[in-house]
Amino acid sequence: MAKEYIEQRNGGYYILGTRVSLDSVVYAFLQGESADGIVESFPALTLEQVFGGLAFYLANRDLVDQYLREGEKAYDALYEESRRLHPAFYKKLEEARQKSKLSAV
Repeated sequence: MAKEYIEQRNGGYYILGTRVSLDSVVYAFLQGESADGIVESFPALTLEQVFGGLAFYLANRDLVDQYLREGEKAYDALYEESRRLHPAFYKKLEEARQKSKLSAV
């Protein structure tokens, strides 16, 4: 009997019965994180759930990769809109980054 590990809700993919997105597991995997390391990063997940999520990803790679690309585009659009609407905040943020870099030297 096949067991389900992924559910689709609110326009996204999630590990069944958790608040952990499939995105989080897949990005960790693509960055070279081991299944054990992913469980360490997301204690709400079991090793079985991580492997189930990765199996879903590998079996549906084209679909999930397209979903991830669409999410990245949406994030980029929101980021650019935020920069446009709040330039003073981003200017202060950049000044703080520069100041932090100088004090680290």
